[in-house]
Amino acid sequence: MNSNQTPLISPELVWEAPKESVLSGKGHEKLPGPWQLMLLGDGSPTRNLKLLTGHEVAVKLISMGLENNPKSKVPEEVKELEPPLLRRQVWLTCGEITLAWAESWWNYQEAEKHLQNKNQPIWKSLTQGRSELFREVDGLALVNADWLKLEFKTEGPFWSRHYRFFRQQKELTVIREVFNPELEKWLGPIPRKAF
Repeated sequence: MNSNQTPLISPELVWEAPKESVLSGKGHEKLPGPWQLMLLGDGSPTRNLKLLTGHEVAVKLISMGLENNPKSKVPEEVKELEPPLLRRQVWLTCGEITLAWAESWWNYQEAEKHLQNKNQPIWKSLTQGRSELFREVDGLALVNADWLKLEFKTEGPFWSRHYRFFRQQKELTVIREVFNPELEKWLGPIPRKAF
């Protein structure tokens, strides 16, 4: 299941919300309602992007491979996954616009079961057969990276969240997403510099 592309270095944290406020659904008082739904809601981000833009979401695989020693920049919940770990990174595009970047960590055996189609959104892979899932949003942050600025064609920092999927109370994966400020076109303005 390995791809030979080199993974991007995870973005640097600029600001992070306290975990308690994220778990309680408060996030941050400066977040407008539509952005709270996008960043803290438990709906599918790929479905939300499709609904907002009217375009199917295309997944462009960046890298996918074993990761034996997760670096310190990973969400703390990654440490709860049983090794060996697989890490996958993708761009999410709608039409001509790249609207998000995502990386996910999986137990290797779970990835073998659930990621047969590397270019399919994770939500579609996990809900085939209509199996029940639970999503828990664990983190909200502002992040920055030069490669994000290049792909999103704008200056950072960028809003990010991470969450876990569970099935039958078992953790399946940890996913981090970073969103392009271009989403302001549909969701309204959101502060990024005041943190």
